[in-house]
Amino acid sequence: MNIFPHNRDMREIEEHIEFLRDVRPDAVILSDPGVFTTCRKRAPETDIHISTQANITNIEAARFWQDLGAKRIILARELSLDEIRQIREAVTLELEAFVHGSICLSYSGRCYISSFIASRSANTGACTNSCRWNYRLMEEKRPGEYLPVFEDDRGTYILSSKDLCMIEHLPLLADAGIDSVKIEGRMKGINYVAGVVKVYREALDSLADDRGYGVNPRWLRELSMFSSRGYTTGMFFGRQPDMDYNFDGESYRMSHDLVGVIRERQGSRAKVALRSRLDAGDPIEFLSPGIEERLFTVETMTDEEGGILASARNEDIIFMQVPDEVRVHDLIRRQKNFRSAKTKEDGDREDHDCYGKAIR
Repeated sequence: MNIFPHNRDMREIEEHIEFLRDVRPDAVILSDPGVFTTCRKRAPETDIHISTQANITNIEAARFWQDLGAKRIILARELSLDEIRQIREAVTLELEAFVHGSICLSYSGRCYISSFIASRSANTGACTNSCRWNYRLMEEKRPGEYLPVFEDDRGTYILSSKDLCMIEHLPLLADAGIDSVKIEGRMKGINYVAGVVKVYREALDSLADDRGYGVNPRWLRELSMFSSRGYTTGMFFGRQPDMDYNFDGESYRMSHDLVGVIRERQGSRAKVALRSRLDAGDPIEFLSPGIEERLFTVETMTDEEGGILASARNEDIIFMQVPDEVRVHDLIRRQKNFRSAKTKEDGDREDHDCYGKAIR
């Protein structure tokens, strides 16, 4: 629903709205006025949330969507806390704001770079994050001569912002009148989505606690485990300083790999769907409440026939002992440097990076 549709798209959108009348989602998210009007006509009982791609940056725009009957607006990412507070005082509909994840250097996601370079439109949900790539300049009459437009000798990344992280400032967002927070998770794997959502869920629960909000140091350590370009507070406190751009040319940083997903519990043993190579004796962690940072050693792995395994690979199904705290659907992870060191030792080339797998 949240695309910039052409005439050729409208019939399919109308059919999809008819489908949604039966499915009855909590809400639909959209940014196009024509889709909004069509949805109101064909599914008037469905709540509508207005996307950040509608670029709502002022009070009158917020009133416009409120008067049309929108239930919630996701504010433009370019707003400061003071501007959010002013909008909150002027309207009664729900306000949502991004708090974590990739920041698009185009205005709140209205971007054509990915379509132009990779034939995948950011405005239909298929962005390739082309703004994060390294670019060089070629003069028309000097084909093959690539000149760096550089901040340093490795090239320029002036289109590439650090990622947003507001975990330390959620009380300020609440005070400004935000009802809901939004995490950018496009093109991310389940390791990222599960881990980041878990941290913010705990933080929001703490914010609602009468004892007052305090940033748990474990949250910051956990957020450092997932793919990012480093963190910034975006535009909430005003214009970004130059240090918030990723001039150093680093690729995505992450300290942990996804190893597997718990599919079933059978007493003290679990059925695990692997997402990376795992050897007996490897140190692992479980993304399970209460034991997030405890190391466990893989002692015995078996296959589905009960045969003992010394090693298993991506997409294998194994059975292994797990702690009592581990639940179905919990994730298993491992520090990246452990696998890197082991790769150098034994020549292994079969390990898979969970972020790369998500893109494929």
